[in-house]
Amino acid sequence: MAPDSRGRRIQEILRWDDDQLERVHDYIQWLFPLTERSAFNPGAPILTATDIAAFRQRPDLQASLHNAFLRLLAFYGFAETAEAGRIRIVVTPEFPRRSQDWARPGNHNLLRISRILRAMTKLGLAPEARAFLGTLETLNAEDPERFGAVTLRYWREAVSTG
Repeated sequence: MAPDSRGRRIQEILRWDDDQLERVHDYIQWLFPLTERSAFNPGAPILTATDIAAFRQRPDLQASLHNAFLRLLAFYGFAETAEAGRIRIVVTPEFPRRSQDWARPGNHNLLRISRILRAMTKLGLAPEARAFLGTLETLNAEDPERFGAVTLRYWREAVSTG
């Protein structure tokens, strides 16, 4: 796969530590592309119908997207499991520490999660996106101020429409 506008490859970005993932703001559009131009990163790729079809058909592209998803899950304090063929997103022991940095209304990571959910749904990994949304909804039900109703509405729309 081609490097981003700064010459970074996906595998390089996925090896960054959590501090770098938090500090750098122009990679998420490359890991999780959408059909519209990013206001923050106008040089990032814009998906076409051909791109979407390729992602849905090519195991290598799906694997790359899935690897990016797993890395961002770890960044947020989650992990993916499969039980009886059902994908689940679970809170890890790192979640309490990791969530202090991002799990609050107005944090830019909530927008990143919206992008992740939309891209995953659009590009063929909807089961993973739905599982992630389910976990986020559960966390918000436990503490309704954690993300807020507006953010949950955006996340639900991202998963329902991609």
